Amino acid sequence: MQRLGLYGGSFDPVHCGHLLVAQAACEELSLDRLFFILAAQSPFKPGSTPAPAPVRARLLRLALAGDTRMELDLQEVERGGVSYSIETLRSYRQRHPASRLFYLIGADHVGSLTKWREAEELARLADFVVIPRPGEAPQALPAPFRGQELRGFPLGVSSSCIRDRIRQRLSIRGLVPDAVQEAICNSGLYL
Repeated sequence: MQRLGLYGGSFDPVHCGHLLVAQAACEELSLDRLFFILAAQSPFKPGSTPAPAPVRARLLRLALAGDTRMELDLQEVERGGVSYSIETLRSYRQRHPASRLFYLIGADHVGSLTKWREAEELARLADFVVIPRPGEAPQALPAPFRGQELRGFPLGVSSSCIRDRIRQRLSIRGLVPDAVQEAICNSGLYL
């Protein structure tokens, strides 16, 4: 049975915190593959306008280059509109019926899981893996969700922090992979 990790988000831009979470998930969950699922529009950020999907996808490809366990999935971008987890999980279950699915979520979303679209089916389709926030107490998953908290590498960096640093013309070195930093600087992205 394959063990597949699903890591959705805007990744606007992808940063080292995302990559450390992915590495910890692969190791702690013994994943065969981990998919970075690029959101078209997050239901949690209705007023935000992320960088264009092709730009975010290019940055993710640069960040994932050379890692054979991780790959980019553009299904939510290709569907368009608001990205709902239930649609993505159904797609994975259909394409990988014999696999065990692990869905990574930020600790800040645990409290609202039961309000997610078709929550009971979501809970049946995957194990949920909570990404802890540095300095915050762990939260138990609400019933009927099952899963665990990721232990490794919590890093207090966010995409919004990186965008702010770029607008302020501050360095993002060490916060994003070198190839991502170069691509952002060369394109003038987030200024």
